Amino acid sequence: MSEKKGRYITTTLPYVNADPHIGFALEIIQADTLARYWRLMGHEVFFNTGTDEHGQKIAEKADAAGQSRQAYVDHYAEQFDRLKTALNLSYDNFIRTTNENHKAAAQEMWRRCDAAGDIYKKQYKGLYCVGCESFKIESDLVDGTCPEHNTTPEEIEEENYFFKLSNYQAYLEEYLSKEEVIVPEWRRQEALTFVKDGLEDFSISRRKDRMDWGIPVPGDDEHVMYVWFDALTNYISTLGWPEDTASTFATYWQDGETLQCAGKDQVRFQSIMWQAMLKSAGLPATDQVFYHGFINSGGQKMSKSIGNVISPYEMVERYGTDATRYLLLRHVHPVDDSDVTWEKMDEWYTANLVNGLGNLTARIMKMAETHLDGPIEKPTVAQFPEEYLTALNTYNFQAACDYVWGEVQRLDELVTETEPFKLVKEDKPAAQKIITELVHDLYLIGRLLYPIMPEANVAIKEAVLANQKPTNLFNRLEQ
Repeated sequence: MSEKKGRYITTTLPYVNADPHIGFALEIIQADTLARYWRLMGHEVFFNTGTDEHGQKIAEKADAAGQSRQAYVDHYAEQFDRLKTALNLSYDNFIRTTNENHKAAAQEMWRRCDAAGDIYKKQYKGLYCVGCESFKIESDLVDGTCPEHNTTPEEIEEENYFFKLSNYQAYLEEYLSKEEVIVPEWRRQEALTFVKDGLEDFSISRRKDRMDWGIPVPGDDEHVMYVWFDALTNYISTLGWPEDTASTFATYWQDGETLQCAGKDQVRFQSIMWQAMLKSAGLPATDQVFYHGFINSGGQKMSKSIGNVISPYEMVERYGTDATRYLLLRHVHPVDDSDVTWEKMDEWYTANLVNGLGNLTARIMKMAETHLDGPIEKPTVAQFPEEYLTALNTYNFQAACDYVWGEVQRLDELVTETEPFKLVKEDKPAAQKIITELVHDLYLIGRLLYPIMPEANVAIKEAVLANQKPTNLFNRLEQ
């Protein structure tokens, strides 16, 4: 990415029909790591997240629960906003699509696309998946069912508004031909192939008498916006668009560098539909979208019916906040699907945190506290290692963690080889020199941990500067 004034990063907005799961926790921790890293590098950063709160699925769930739609979404929005504390997140805004300023922005997006001649009304018959909140064509289905939800879409015939996606065939081919617009590369090729196969216009409204939980269509009280048209606008409504009285939109979207983080199933929405909507409204395209893979458990997709869903809140309760961040950043592949179980996480936690980073910190600082005359001089701020920078610049969180734990292993081996705790009895100055170097390098490890494990970053640096062995960074798991 080039050097621009502001850097904008956003997650997708999770749909508030269930509690948070670790798939979204992965996405928001990845985004938070980048936001912290960019701030560390001196950039101005705006980090956005929030909740997607309209649509038929939510309306049906609220009705079944005997709650008002607003009360239902309020409950789940709070469950997602609580992640800020649980996962130590640094986002700047939490936008909800039921906010009045967002509703106004979605309606302005509609008016602009309409003024561009890209919205029209027609009678339509199609297969609608409530789970996906979208119409399906036969090629999307497997044996007549939606592969995502294992349900048979219902046939709907009604008059809807449509967006002329087909108008943007050439534009999207040109946009997706730029290598930097999607990471990883094969997702860009996937999007480009989809566009080159031909684009169909898509429905952007539902009749209010069939589905009333949505933002009203400007100038037509009989229709509400299709949930995706509404929700996608959050990426700019969060910045104060269209009024932009604080120039936040100008700073971060128009003149800044924009990155959207999303799951691999979002390519069609984020890199095709949303980019066409932006072009129609006369707004700049997203600079880049980063797509992560899915997390499975025990070889199967996580499902409540199977009972293999893992909650980020349960992870934090078992391992702690920093350890949860570590487990998802280092042991989940940044772009491919990964398999995670409690048993695997217990092993990773014990081997790499309790017996790894935690034990190393305790050993070095115990030697320092016992054998040094006082704290070492605070290490000067130097350039970060190139391997570490390259990893984070390319969103390879695993590689960044691997570099840090390579340093942990190096120091561990150095302690074993030199045995300064024994040498101190024969040659105290030589032992103190080795211990000083170990403490210095431990401080540098603490620095590297800032975007990844912010609490460990503080604990290690404070221990070094106080020349004191800290309390255990990571507690052993109860058997």
